[in-house]
Amino acid sequence: MATPQFLSSFKYSDSLTVVAISFCTAVVCEAISWLLIYRTNSYKSLKSSIDKAAKKLETMKTDQNPNKLSNKKSKTKKIDRVETSLKESSRDLSLFKFKSGAVVALVLIVVFGFLNSLFEGKVVAKLPFKPIGIVMKMSHRGLQGEDSTDCSMVFLYFLCSISIRTNLQKFLGFSPPRGAAGAGLFPMPDPKTN
Repeated sequence: MATPQFLSSFKYSDSLTVVAISFCTAVVCEAISWLLIYRTNSYKSLKSSIDKAAKKLETMKTDQNPNKLSNKKSKTKKIDRVETSLKESSRDLSLFKFKSGAVVALVLIVVFGFLNSLFEGKVVAKLPFKPIGIVMKMSHRGLQGEDSTDCSMVFLYFLCSISIRTNLQKFLGFSPPRGAAGAGLFPMPDPKTN
């Protein structure tokens, strides 16, 4: 029995079950992140320092006074210092989030294994389009037959997890600070150093 009794006669029961489990998993993962990260003082101080540095950098870059050409070199040095500080704080924030990432990954692996055993070889949805190459390999993974519009649990769960968790983070206010966007453990190299 893959779905609860009251849903078994419903046409979209398997799809709704996967979506509901994905939503519950996102809530559990965000609760774990809140416990391990978002409620701590060190996270709050890192986030505020990133926000302050991002605002300062933005005002420094937009404040261009043509009368002060002699101070251009010192202004460039100040901007570089603030950018370096912002990158370091963003890296520290990424390292700080890394510890809960392991716990969240474990939860996601357990839920994925559970769903895989429930819906193995079962079509859970129909796609309204014929997917191309690599998308078809993901959407038709583990399914028998040649109908490329059949959708497996893996693809539906993947799409739901990405969209639900991202929107839930925004709704709860847990999205990364705007100055930390694009930064991480392995940031892009600085073109100025080349």
